[in-house]
Amino acid sequence: MLRMFFSVCLVMTGMLAQPQQAQAQQVVYRFSPVNQWDIPKTAAYWNPIIQYISQQSGVQLELKIGRTSADTTAYVLAQEVEFVFSNHLFSPERDKLGWKVFGRRTGPALQGQIAVLDNSPIRTLEELNKEDMVFAGPEAFVGYRVPQAELLNRGVDVNAVFAGNQNAAFAQLLAGKAKAVGSNSALIDGFTEKQGIKFRVLWTSESYLDLALMASSKVSTKDVRAVANAFIMMHKSKAGALILKQASESVGMDANSHFLQATDKDYESYRRFYATAPMAVR
Repeated sequence: MLRMFFSVCLVMTGMLAQPQQAQAQQVVYRFSPVNQWDIPKTAAYWNPIIQYISQQSGVQLELKIGRTSADTTAYVLAQEVEFVFSNHLFSPERDKLGWKVFGRRTGPALQGQIAVLDNSPIRTLEELNKEDMVFAGPEAFVGYRVPQAELLNRGVDVNAVFAGNQNAAFAQLLAGKAKAVGSNSALIDGFTEKQGIKFRVLWTSESYLDLALMASSKVSTKDVRAVANAFIMMHKSKAGALILKQASESVGMDANSHFLQATDKDYESYRRFYATAPMAVR
């Protein structure tokens, strides 16, 4: 399948006044966030944030996202990007790639959930055996790998359908194309609040921190520090806080959402999951 990507080159303030030779030597880093929403919403959220980070840090970033979450992660694994917002890099094999956590977004820890519509006759996980169940994509950690591990441990064999993003997964459930959905607690709660759709949650996992801001080992310490500081301090400036508020509201997130400092140790729960999960979801 032909993979698609969308990139936005963001010009730093004052850069046009620099000599053309200096522009040619400017290092441009690609930033790939996991597709939490469809492409228009993902771009609406991240474009203004990345522009602000580029201007404040002096490090030029370019947004690069794939058509689906799996496509975006494929760019990361192919070493085509230098910064990510992801939780797809904590498996034993991917841990070896050298990505380092430097931040995360505010918000409660998330739980993986398996849910059906409130009017569904299904009330147990065992009733999903041999049924279609929709997920955003095979790379979704909390929304796919965690629920799928529970199903496998229970001997429940569902037909996994991948919709490409969580909005599309909910749409397929509503259209009757699947009996259940795998997602995370925040997205299910948010969809209920915005759309008025009621779910019956059949199972909830332990808690995991949300996506991590991470840098490739290829990026200099100086540049990582500058980008990290810009993310972490963004909400403390009037301009940055306004951008975060508007971006968050554009996708239905808490208007006070912002970024915090984080380290690899904050994501040890992911590594514990992989240590015990069935091989099929590692």
